[in-house]
Amino acid sequence: MSSIQISQAALIHNCKQLKRLVGPNTKLTAVVKANAYGHGLKEVVSAIDSEVDAYHIDDYLELVELRKHTQKRALVLGYVSTEDIQSAVEMDGELALYDFWQLPYFEKYGVNAHIEIDALLGRLGLQPESLDEFLIELSKRNSIKIQSAYSHFSNLEDAHHLEHTKAQISCFEQAVSKVKRMFPGIDTHMSATGGTLTIEREHSGYGMVRAGIGIYGLYTSQMLAKECQDANLQPALRWTTDLATVKTIPAGHPVGYSLTFIAKESMRIGIIPIGYSDGYDRGLSNKIEVLVNGQRCRSIGRIAMNMFAIDLTNAPAAKAGDEVVLLGTQGDETISAEELAEKMNTIHYEVLCRISPLLKREIV
Repeated sequence: MSSIQISQAALIHNCKQLKRLVGPNTKLTAVVKANAYGHGLKEVVSAIDSEVDAYHIDDYLELVELRKHTQKRALVLGYVSTEDIQSAVEMDGELALYDFWQLPYFEKYGVNAHIEIDALLGRLGLQPESLDEFLIELSKRNSIKIQSAYSHFSNLEDAHHLEHTKAQISCFEQAVSKVKRMFPGIDTHMSATGGTLTIEREHSGYGMVRAGIGIYGLYTSQMLAKECQDANLQPALRWTTDLATVKTIPAGHPVGYSLTFIAKESMRIGIIPIGYSDGYDRGLSNKIEVLVNGQRCRSIGRIAMNMFAIDLTNAPAAKAGDEVVLLGTQGDETISAEELAEKMNTIHYEVLCRISPLLKREIV
């Protein structure tokens, strides 16, 4: 049976480590959007609810799901349609305020809002040059309750080249100074995991961090993993399945669609009941390895919708029903999300987020 095991001990450890880095006066908001980065929103919230001050999600549907499991603060920092604003407010969702069109709706429903500044990122957020006009319009709408001003770093993967980061901080703080003249008691936040590991150690003026990938025990980049080893983050997710069958094929026998692998000699292969419909990318075909009996075994042939094959040469004693580790540790070997991402030519965030929500998750 395929399943995702989530280590509660690792999640709690990571929360404590991140809180240690930013100090006791900074709130820790856990980012649980995208099904908690593939770890399972329900499972993660149940594991860390006592460790965090708030949660960050992206949209209304995620707010609905979050409210099934916690009543803590919920920052909905993506797009919420006009027809969902009232319901979001009734569920105590705090919404991102980033455009003039939102003002009449936020006023109508008395939204708790976080003003988003586009500080040289180029996504949602108010352009600094339009902020004065926006604040004039906002001042006419007293029912909107401003909680914070915030932005987001765009290039903290490289800890040695912080020119753009410094420019972002300058842009953001100039905007914040204007916002605070009207709302002097509000909070500020800019850092996700990358900023928490770097900027927040030197710049402690922000009242909140929004930690995502770090909660789950991963670093934003390999460079930061080396530079910030003292954070000692621990990956929380382990993805396993079973060998569906083991068999021997003769020389010349094809494996999988499109004839991308032909056996050069007689060989034992195993069939794994996982495929791209489960989030195991087809681009990993003939590239990736899995763990069986503590040994690395390479994939052969195309990864199909629901299954793929592996070469069992390194695990001669393997049999049907044996555990297969797709992501995580078995014995002395580990398959990391970074390894999968490198072979997929993407980032480890995507590897995790694409794991099917239909697969069973359990806290261990």
